[in-house]
Amino acid sequence: MTKKRPGLSIDALQELFDLKRSAIRLRLAEFKQVHPSEYFYELVYCLLTPQSSAVNAEKAVRLLRQHDFLNADVDPEPLLHQKEFYIRFHRTKTKNLLELKPHYPEIEMHVLNGTPAKDLREWLVRNVRGLGWKEASHFLRNVGHENLAILDRHILRNLLRTGVLRTLPKTLTPKRYLAIEEKFLTFARRTGISMDELDLLFWSMETGEIRK
Repeated sequence: MTKKRPGLSIDALQELFDLKRSAIRLRLAEFKQVHPSEYFYELVYCLLTPQSSAVNAEKAVRLLRQHDFLNADVDPEPLLHQKEFYIRFHRTKTKNLLELKPHYPEIEMHVLNGTPAKDLREWLVRNVRGLGWKEASHFLRNVGHENLAILDRHILRNLLRTGVLRTLPKTLTPKRYLAIEEKFLTFARRTGISMDELDLLFWSMETGEIRK
């Protein structure tokens, strides 16, 4: 039987945030400074993270960069299947990456044309193979957009602990995703900590790191 984790009060969250405020805000500022020339590999990173660790996804992106995947005729499959790191479903993700390359100029145009973040996220989900609501939110946050919930297991567990959720969702339909995002935003306003700051705070509580 899984032991239930203790709840998290707003006061406790605010105390934890005070300890990590500077590091969290620095990381969010770094996202806003990402140059558009880096967007392709940020998108690749978010396509690789589902069911794989962020650390392994970063290693895979580093290898893809070394082989100039964006510009060169490179088969990404062997690069995603390494002894040093493990990218789950690497064959499916290879197909997603190969589908991404020829369509990236259009994707980049949409990302840079000033479309509001939520509309842009919906467009990405519809038009980028392998990109769900969580991954699209993750990508947009990593290039400086705000107030988009990245509802991975770490965040959902902590939304349960804070009482934002009564139970963990078994599936995340678009309607359910947006409903939880709205609850998360409402809770963030109550705490006085932005949703983006809470996201990184929850992640650091789970992993000990303030990662992208």
